[in-house]
Amino acid sequence: MAALRPLNLQYRLMHQCDAEKWPRLARRLMVESRLSHDCFPLMRSVVLKPTIRCLRCHMPPRWCICGAHQDIPCPLKITLLSHPRELIRPSSTGNLITRLFPDSRVYSWNSRQPPTVAEVAIPERELWILHPHGRPAPAEAVASGVQVVLLDGLWNETAAMAREVGRWGRLVSLPMTGTSRYWLRAKQDGNRFSTAEALMFLLSSLDCNAECESLRVQFELHVYASLRSRGRTDLAAEFLAGSIIGAALPEFLAQLHTQRPL
Repeated sequence: MAALRPLNLQYRLMHQCDAEKWPRLARRLMVESRLSHDCFPLMRSVVLKPTIRCLRCHMPPRWCICGAHQDIPCPLKITLLSHPRELIRPSSTGNLITRLFPDSRVYSWNSRQPPTVAEVAIPERELWILHPHGRPAPAEAVASGVQVVLLDGLWNETAAMAREVGRWGRLVSLPMTGTSRYWLRAKQDGNRFSTAEALMFLLSSLDCNAECESLRVQFELHVYASLRSRGRTDLAAEFLAGSIIGAALPEFLAQLHTQRPL
């Protein structure tokens, strides 16, 4: 049986689907992505109980951030190889990437039947797999000639993926410095960065500075809204104080903070 086809089209159809039609499309997505009903993306809550979520940003309606969404055209071709659990996590920055970059593709990881390089690779592009155990990126590389595969999952999950796909192309490591701004997972520390932050380092190294900054704004908004949706008001205020979104999205933040009727 062939490996899973990219899931982007199904997710984007769901984003455009009205409330009366989405359950039928949800069942179709569950079949095609081999996910069970009890772990369907929009039904999972960060507090382990069902909740209504936006079909696009996966936030509860009160903290929906779709009003600030902007597509990010990019010369770099971006492919995500995501652990199935990442596809259902509202906190996932891999899902954020596929929403923001129209040409990106995502494949669900299956250790028993992983995608093949022939299915994933884009012709006339050098294939990079981003991983801390790789080698430095070549200084002469340009974004328009590269396809990057981002391994999206927890640390041990991505390590298993790397062992399988590391031979697909060039295993690349980037110097990542500073402290992670991904405040949504307890195990995140200063030496490990989220998938979106890793992509920011790569974009910056390839001189895609405008794309990097656009992603940074959307990433920080994603983290802030997630903290608010969890009821972590004090932590969210601390995060916002050091964030660029106050200056980048003042009008949207004012709207977001306005109390809305139930």
